[in-house]
Amino acid sequence: MPDTGHKKRYVLITGASTGIGRACALHLARIGFAVLAGVRKPADGESLERDAGGGVTGIRIDVADLASIAAAAERVRGIVGDDGLCGLVNNAGIVVAGPVEFVSLEDWRRQFEVNFFGQIAVTQAMLPLLRQHVATHGPGAARIVMMSSIAGKVGQPIVSPYSSSKFSLESMSDGLRIELKPQGIHVCLIEPGAIDTPIWGKGAAHEQGVSPDTSARVLYGAMIDGIMERARHAAETAIPAQRVADAVAACLTRPTPRIRTLVGRDAKMAALARRWLPDRWFDAIVSRAAGVSRTSGATAR
Repeated sequence: MPDTGHKKRYVLITGASTGIGRACALHLARIGFAVLAGVRKPADGESLERDAGGGVTGIRIDVADLASIAAAAERVRGIVGDDGLCGLVNNAGIVVAGPVEFVSLEDWRRQFEVNFFGQIAVTQAMLPLLRQHVATHGPGAARIVMMSSIAGKVGQPIVSPYSSSKFSLESMSDGLRIELKPQGIHVCLIEPGAIDTPIWGKGAAHEQGVSPDTSARVLYGAMIDGIMERARHAAETAIPAQRVADAVAACLTRPTPRIRTLVGRDAKMAALARRWLPDRWFDAIVSRAAGVSRTSGATAR
């Protein structure tokens, strides 16, 4: 990032109440950013402000609510003034799980409303403030960081709603990156593997409700159980959220940030396998990981 003197480097992070978002907020505050931590509950913002000991301001924002986003943008505008926003970290997200056939369209829409459309809405609302930062401090000074996942590269059964939302986020971000480059705004993608965050606990709590329908259990029960067992194993070996916070900081501070950053050995291995293995071989690996034998008659593309 260009040297812009003694300005305050304001960065907005959505989904900062827990996990990756919280780790990013605390880390960026430690290294000198003025962090605007997007939270849905005031108590979460107060907790962050207390733990940071300065450098963090809680901002109420629900990325699935346009009125909430508009109100947050107005508050952010009042805080940052002529400096604008040097960074936007679109981190908010949820996980919807279940077989494609049995996840309701309402739940599919809820998954995309938060993980995809919410990211677009926040970006649209904050772009004028990012452009203000570029106008004041020069091209390349403003950054957008999209929190994707290895699930945005590697689809898996039973979590198709989540991985589909991340695939869509990756594609949108690719287009956005090219659109904003002439305006001096960089767009980066972070693609973590298994990270030690409360999302694993939420997933375990949701397990009993993944597929309550009897037909779904008959058709997909073994696969559901296999994927949930893999998720429990991943939770046991997950790396700290600080690793993702370090990657986000690099996106915000490097003169030329990476377009994509895989975080975690599991993410890197999965990305390599997806890139180089034929579809049939990769499907077989995923099926075995889920504890399900692959069906016969599949052909490689």
